[in-house]
Amino acid sequence: MTHQMGTVPTPGFSGRASESRGLLDGVASDASGEARVADVRVGSSTDALTPISVATRSLAARRPQWIALGLVVGAAILADQVTKHIVSSQLALDDSIHVLGPFSIHHVQNSGIAFGLFANATALVTALTALAVGWMLIFFARSGARHPVLPVALGLLVGGSASNLVDRIRLGHVTDFLDFRYWPAFNLADTFIVVGVAILFATILIGDARSR
Repeated sequence: MTHQMGTVPTPGFSGRASESRGLLDGVASDASGEARVADVRVGSSTDALTPISVATRSLAARRPQWIALGLVVGAAILADQVTKHIVSSQLALDDSIHVLGPFSIHHVQNSGIAFGLFANATALVTALTALAVGWMLIFFARSGARHPVLPVALGLLVGGSASNLVDRIRLGHVTDFLDFRYWPAFNLADTFIVVGVAILFATILIGDARSR
């Protein structure tokens, strides 16, 4: 007696076959019929599909950057205001104390910007300074996380500008006292502004050199 052999279903086989077909669905075929695996890079973005080179991150300043900026701004304003108060309280206007070589402490008043420029345009200088401080804060809010040095550089710029701005609004002038004889007298706020600009330019130049 001949028995006809039939196909006996194997438990679990259909489930594994479905899984295999699902895996094969992730493989794309080009026009030549060759298999081509889809470019999927896990962790590159929130959908795990955007390539790392295309994925972007926010450059907006976060809490650590704002804290660092605030500390630098506060230190710059405090140092500038304290030194101006000491000079104005210890030296009469236009008096000076020789320190070393061409350097002396010379009490002068300046209604313009740094180094005595635009001394006859106090209102314009005050308005431009306020606009500059506002622009720097907006720039930092959008790009504060771009580079670790930004809180320091912009902190010096904002602190120096804000300290002189307060004096112009309150007194109508700023107190200058650092005199090197062959250069107009200036104060710590002017120094902070120059140093902040120098740090920014150095960072930009170094960044461009590394990118090239």
